[in-house]
Amino acid sequence: YYGQREDSQAYSPTFSRFHERLARDLINRFDLRNKRLIEIGCGKGEFLTLLCKLSGSTGIGFDPAYANRPDIGQTDDCVKFVKDFFSDRYLGCKADFICCKMTLEHIRDVMAFIAYIRRTVDSEKNTIVFFQVPNVIRIFTETAFWDIYYEHCSYFTAFSLRGLFERAGFEVLNTWTDYNDQYLMLQARPGESALERDDQAHETENIHRIAKIFAQKHSLVIARWKRFIEYGPAKRIALWGSGSKAVGFLNTIQSTGRVGCIVDINPYRQKTFSAGTGQPIVSAEFLRSYKPDLVIIINPVYKEEIRDYLDRMNLKPNLMMSTEFV
Repeated sequence: YYGQREDSQAYSPTFSRFHERLARDLINRFDLRNKRLIEIGCGKGEFLTLLCKLSGSTGIGFDPAYANRPDIGQTDDCVKFVKDFFSDRYLGCKADFICCKMTLEHIRDVMAFIAYIRRTVDSEKNTIVFFQVPNVIRIFTETAFWDIYYEHCSYFTAFSLRGLFERAGFEVLNTWTDYNDQYLMLQARPGESALERDDQAHETENIHRIAKIFAQKHSLVIARWKRFIEYGPAKRIALWGSGSKAVGFLNTIQSTGRVGCIVDINPYRQKTFSAGTGQPIVSAEFLRSYKPDLVIIINPVYKEEIRDYLDRMNLKPNLMMSTEFV
C-alpha cells in the first residue's frame, strides 16, 4: 500500500449507486444520524464521506494509501483522514459505528485483528461493527478464477466469518450478501455469543463440496478462454475494467497477446499498464479509434453501464462476460 495505489471505484455510476444505497441502508439500519464513525481501510475516503454527509455524523478514516481526491466528494469538514494503519496509537478514537469494507481479506492474522477491534470497543458496548468481504461461495459457484489472487490472505463464507467474530467476543446480529452476491456483509456488536457449532459438520461438508467442484471446473474454464482468445473469430479485443479481477484474469489465462487494451473510466488508471501482462489502460474514448469487435466484461454487474458507454459512441462490438464458459 503506497501513495500511487489507485483503488477507487467512485467513477462508475453503477458502483456509486450501490454505495449510496448501502450508505442509506446502514444509516437507517443502525440509526447513524449524528454519530461518531470510523472506517478502517477507507481507501480514498469516498464512502466514509458519503456516510457522514447523509447522516450528519463525524468520521475518521484510516488507510496508509489515502490520498485527497476532491473530485470524488471529499469535501466534508466533518471527516478526517489518517494516512496510517489502524493501531494501538489510535485507541483513544471512540466510535458508535466501525466500518471495514474489502480490507479483512488482505490481513494475514485475521483473529488478532478482530480481537484488537474487540478490545478497542470494550468500553463502548453499543458500538456496531460492519464488515464487507468477498463472498467465496459466489467465487466457487461461478468458477471465478479471476477473483483468487495472492493479495487475498483469506476467503470467507457467512459461517466462517460469523465464527471468527464470535470467537473474538462479538455478538453477530446478521450476515447477508449484496452486489449480485459478490459481497458478504456482517453486522455485530460487543457481547457474548452462544458459539453453537451443531451445524459445523454440515457447513464444512458443503464448502468442501463446492470447492471440489471449483477445482474440477477451474482448469477447463481457463482452457476454454485460452482457446477462444488465441483462435476465436475476434480480431480486435478490448477488456473492460483494469482492477484486480482483470489482472487475475489476464495473468491466469496467459494467452493475452490479442487483447489490445483495457478500458477503465477512472482517469487515474489511464495511461498506465496492466500488471504482468502489460496491456495499456485507456479511456472509453480510445475505443472510437480502436474499434473493437469484442469487449470482454470482467464484472457482469457493469454490463448495462458499459453498453451505455458503447451506444453513446455508436460502437456495436460483441460483448462477452467473464462467466461465459462456466
